[in-house]
Amino acid sequence: MTEPARIVIVGGGYVGMYAALRLQRELRRELRRDEARITLVDADSYMTYQPFLPEAAAGNVEPRHVVVPLRPVLNRCRILNGWVVRVDPGARTVDLRPHGGPGRLLEYDILVFAPGSVSRTLPIPGLAECGIGFKNLEEAIHLRNHVLGQLDLADSTTDGAVRARALTFVFVGGGFAGVEALAELEDMARDACAYYPTIEPRHMRWFLIEATGRILPEVGPEMGGWTLEQLRGRGIDVRTHTRLCSAVDGHIVLDDGTEFDTDTLVWTAGVRPHPLVRASGLPLDAMDRVRATAELTVEGFRTVFTAGDCAAVPDLTRPGETCSPNAQHAVRQARTLAGNVVATLRGRELRPYRHAYAGSVAGLGLHQGVAQVYGHKVHGLPAWFMHRTYHLSRVPTLNKKVRVLVDWTLALFFRRNIVSLGQLTDPRKEFERSARLDREDRPEPVSIR
Repeated sequence: MTEPARIVIVGGGYVGMYAALRLQRELRRELRRDEARITLVDADSYMTYQPFLPEAAAGNVEPRHVVVPLRPVLNRCRILNGWVVRVDPGARTVDLRPHGGPGRLLEYDILVFAPGSVSRTLPIPGLAECGIGFKNLEEAIHLRNHVLGQLDLADSTTDGAVRARALTFVFVGGGFAGVEALAELEDMARDACAYYPTIEPRHMRWFLIEATGRILPEVGPEMGGWTLEQLRGRGIDVRTHTRLCSAVDGHIVLDDGTEFDTDTLVWTAGVRPHPLVRASGLPLDAMDRVRATAELTVEGFRTVFTAGDCAAVPDLTRPGETCSPNAQHAVRQARTLAGNVVATLRGRELRPYRHAYAGSVAGLGLHQGVAQVYGHKVHGLPAWFMHRTYHLSRVPTLNKKVRVLVDWTLALFFRRNIVSLGQLTDPRKEFERSARLDREDRPEPVSIR
């Protein structure tokens, strides 16, 4: 009896989860459940639907509803949690370090390599110490709690400098992540001002810093220009052709000479392939992405597949270029990749990935959006509706679709829940404080002979 093929998937993001889901469906559909064994490895036990992070940060969607637990969805796959530290394509092994205990080597017959990307930072003084990204759920919820906590502080303090620093919010990067995060959080903070008697929206200072000449290049220059006007109309200070020079101790210095203090610095200026890519032993391009073929195999490795942010996939609709690192491509690449893995198992011909970019949609707060879809330019309420409709259709599983829809429906009848749960980021802080005070109040034991 032939042993089942060992398929190892590195990464539980768009590519990893959707490819695993498609694979287990294909194997079940043709009653070949013993044809292969699928193992997915990721640091987390869930996949995050990143387009909804801004809405989760603004309180429009419950945070748990933007993540998909891997084990219930991939119930025919083996899920292992930990850090992959090395891939050896020659020995066909993956070196896994679980979150606790000794490491282990996973052997594979077919590898799907999709660790994704991480935030790309620059050696700017103070950035690492003061900044925060906006790429995962933890960062999004921390920012929500932090912004509301800054409003609490500003309303409570009598120090003008402390108040001004608390009410200053800086976002660096004018792409989708930066614009949507800023727009949603500013919209939330504007609503929250109704509960703070000493704070009005005009007291807050919101900055968007972009090094290039325009924001939201994905929706084209016309819609990007419209977005710029809308943000400035809301009192947001958008600065193009401007760079962050320093952020030491929260003191912001821009290359146009502007200086001010803040406790909120959000860095959304691009992404880079996951550091694991450089330790994979796979061929890389000049941007440290894995070199892929049109069939989504790695160049020179017939049984290693790759896609998503970490891969340089040829764009067959634009000869000579590679596919953009976005969710639209990643989800579609995952489907083609899974089909080609099945084709490899059964000795069939592989199919090349081809998809013409359909366009982009972005939310700018409640009832505001911008879109360019198949050449059609839309903004305002219709674009906001398109944004929500499109992403609702793409959220994995019926369970999550219904929960997100319920969140939106309830929001039609009730105001946002404005509360800062700051202790979520450091839940042991209060316990440690109590223990320390208890030790200080307790007298030293006296030895009695």
